Amino acid sequence: MENDDELQQLRAKKLRELQLQQQMQASAVEEQKELDTQRQSVLRQILTPEARGRLGTLKTARPDFAVAVEEQLIALAQSGRLGSQIDDRTLCQILEKITPKKRDIKITRR
Repeated sequence: MENDDELQQLRAKKLRELQLQQQMQASAVEEQKELDTQRQSVLRQILTPEARGRLGTLKTARPDFAVAVEEQLIALAQSGRLGSQIDDRTLCQILEKITPKKRDIKITRR
């Protein structure tokens, strides 16, 4: 009988822990969604539709690089260093400057 009570208490404790963990995960997901919404709002303000499309394409090909570019653009906008919206041509120039240079590998046979 005593073992049954202990088992029930352990089960109840484990259930409370799981519920708390689930609540924490749900709040973290909501927080992340809110941050993403804010990021997209800022990007809509600083990028033309064509530039946003290019950044979306880049995000598909290289997600980590695109996120870094987004963060840099948002930081520029928040610091007031952007005079106007960034168009597609300007975004291309920015991307060319920050894209790491590829090394040419030449193989010669003797």
